[in-house]
Amino acid sequence: MGLVMFEKILIANRGEIASRIIRSCKRLGVRTVAVYSEADSNGLFVEEADEAYLIGKPPVKESYLNMEKILEIAKESGAEAVHPGYGLMSENPEFALKTKEAGFVFIGPTSDVMGMMGDKIAARKEMTAAGVPVIPGTEEAVADAEEAKRIAEDFGYPVMLKASAGGGGIGMQAVYSPEELEKAFEGNQKRAASFFGNGTMFLEKVIEEPRHIEIQVLADAHGNAVHLFERECSIQRRHQKVVEEAPSPVLTEKTRQKMGEAALKAVRALGYENAGTIEFLVDDDENFYFLEMNTRLQVEHPVTEEITGVDLVEQQLRVASGERLELTQEELEINGHAIEVRIYAEDPDNFFPSPGKITEARFPEGEGIRLESAVHGTSEVTPFYDPMIAKLITTGKDRNEAIERMKEALESFHIEGIKTNIPMLEKVVSHEKFKDGETKTSFVEKYYKGGR
Repeated sequence: MGLVMFEKILIANRGEIASRIIRSCKRLGVRTVAVYSEADSNGLFVEEADEAYLIGKPPVKESYLNMEKILEIAKESGAEAVHPGYGLMSENPEFALKTKEAGFVFIGPTSDVMGMMGDKIAARKEMTAAGVPVIPGTEEAVADAEEAKRIAEDFGYPVMLKASAGGGGIGMQAVYSPEELEKAFEGNQKRAASFFGNGTMFLEKVIEEPRHIEIQVLADAHGNAVHLFERECSIQRRHQKVVEEAPSPVLTEKTRQKMGEAALKAVRALGYENAGTIEFLVDDDENFYFLEMNTRLQVEHPVTEEITGVDLVEQQLRVASGERLELTQEELEINGHAIEVRIYAEDPDNFFPSPGKITEARFPEGEGIRLESAVHGTSEVTPFYDPMIAKLITTGKDRNEAIERMKEALESFHIEGIKTNIPMLEKVVSHEKFKDGETKTSFVEKYYKGGR
């Protein structure tokens, strides 16, 4: 492969994902521009970038969500493209459109596709038309709690109340009775409107104790598309992923193939370009149902990179610069097993955030260990942003070896000055049910409480 045509890109993000993007860019000879808030002035990603510009005060609305300022810096720095990372504005169709209108390449899908897939009701309709299985649910917005209760009676309880916009579990709640639904509706609607500026709600039938399995896809502007197999992301807390692995410990080859084909159906129906992820819920009989599409790089992308040998950030840059995908489905294969845990600055007993100054940090090293972090021994975890401070990835020839390496790596991971969820992660990966592959979305609720 020749080098991508970009000479310089701006990274409209912060923390470990900014550092991750910088690493691939350095290898490719692409110069990087970082933007940072006053709270991130000592951030590792600021040091690592070729250029760095102060963008504003710590609150995200005054810094990392300031579209005009970011694009002004892109112009000033001479960047040709903007990489949004994940979180923040990575799935904001307005930012994607404004980036393009300002004369820069947005490293991601088009704003139209992003907007469609960011609207969960529109996404359901699109997937149904494409022949992708969807969870039984409403095809239109639900006006109020009374209408929601009438619909729920037809589906039968439990039902999942969901906000059409946004993600991260916000505006989403399983309800088990009409009384609970009435209480939940208004609160979740207000929360969604506050977070996303859109309080549209809908209902889906609850799939009891499912697995959360997603398919990584890549597609170019020339009609070529591949999937890079699955990631199992079932171990979650409040709908937020905690442990991810690839491949799934339970999926049969037949189902893996069917899910990959369904994901590519979706990609082709959308005319999707760049990296994306189709998320599914999977029941005990391996029936799978479309959940949502993430139109960006995922937090858990390293486990896919580890088992396929494909640098997904590099592929994003190549596709965005107009290159054809040189990967073919036939040559892609799974090698070994990879597990990722998200290390948060939070109290492992009650999960409250634990911001503060890191006084000492010692990270694990060795064969099969990969660390994605943007902190060092004197970093400060501020209360302004997501409390994730690192991702730890271990790879082995099989799942057992990856688990053993993860246990050893967590034991040697040492951070002082703040609390982290490392004790919780150690209990999860050491649990017999985890080792047996019983990784359902109910795992933390069932097995972590009480420190069992």
